[in-house]
Amino acid sequence: MTYNHEYWMAKAIQLAQKGLFTTHPNPRVGCVLVKDQTLIGEGFHVRAGEGHAEVNALAAAKQAGAEVAGATAYVTLEPCSHQGKTPPCAKALIEAGVGKVVFGMQDPNPQVAGNGLAAIKAAGIEVIGPILEAQCAALNPGFIKRMQEGLPFVRVKLAMSLDGRTAMASGESQWITGPEARLDVQKLRAQSDAVVTGIGSVLADNPSMTVRIDNHGQEAAPKTVRQPMRVVMDTALSILPEAKILYPTSQACVFAVEEEVESEHLDVLQEKGVTVRFSPRGEDGRLDLIDAMEQLADTGINEVLLETGSELAGGFLQAGLVDEIVVYMAPKLLGSSARPLFQLPLEMMSEAVELELLSVRQVGQDIRLVYRPVYLDDQDDEFDEE
Repeated sequence: MTYNHEYWMAKAIQLAQKGLFTTHPNPRVGCVLVKDQTLIGEGFHVRAGEGHAEVNALAAAKQAGAEVAGATAYVTLEPCSHQGKTPPCAKALIEAGVGKVVFGMQDPNPQVAGNGLAAIKAAGIEVIGPILEAQCAALNPGFIKRMQEGLPFVRVKLAMSLDGRTAMASGESQWITGPEARLDVQKLRAQSDAVVTGIGSVLADNPSMTVRIDNHGQEAAPKTVRQPMRVVMDTALSILPEAKILYPTSQACVFAVEEEVESEHLDVLQEKGVTVRFSPRGEDGRLDLIDAMEQLADTGINEVLLETGSELAGGFLQAGLVDEIVVYMAPKLLGSSARPLFQLPLEMMSEAVELELLSVRQVGQDIRLVYRPVYLDDQDDEFDEE
């Protein structure tokens, strides 16, 4: 049977997905080596500092005793051309003597985009692509946005009742959703580079916000799995030094407005090893969320999971920082006095925030809805195109 380029690229995408929880801050990449319509090697990038997908696929082919010369390499992302913690993959493919390189998408880094493909072409190797570009891009929304815009991809997680409420008026919210939905949230945390919340949520619930599943989605002790950075937006730096979310302190970061911070409290947190970062005051009098996200991107944060109350969630949405909204809707009613999803000071229907539905599925007894906010800039672009 003859398989087309899309078939083999889909195989490479499946491989890349295996690195969903582990590749931070590098992109998720998969590679398959094919010769005479036969798979002779495959690999994916597991974690930073270790072999990239192409190198792992070449190693697998060598271990299997396969002859790589003349083979076709299918790679979800343009092979790198620069020396980082590992040698450039474009050079490895050239030295292995592959006959063709089929790529899913070009490297989104403006400084290196196209260089790997150019090196491969210069070596006399045929280059084909992009193939299944949208699916390949979907593997790395955060890496792409960080490279192109200097910001992480922000995903907001919210749990609500059927009447759109996230907590009782008192703040009580455990548990709106069932165990299956809460396990699904663990997967969102595991694929994120940082989990962000607000000081209000920390003072009210004292959450740890750790990942408690392994790379296979099975329950695991937090100390045994990769933990995302836990970030607290705390304008006046009022977090208690013993707050659960700060431990281990090497994985905790607090953003504050410098002029509101008491030096003694700052000293206590820094002595414990907590990273404290400062952002300027925004127009609303609180810390500038865009500046904070830019700082996180500068440290290599690709994907942010925002787990917080309606006020901070509304702030992120108003700042245009939210890329995706994941809502778990539970089959229960919390009543009209309960708290809403977002605090948004809207008065007219024309101010309503439009959302594009991306997916919907049942998780246990709850419904999981994924939306993309449609910002005014997006609507203007569509109008300009027309």
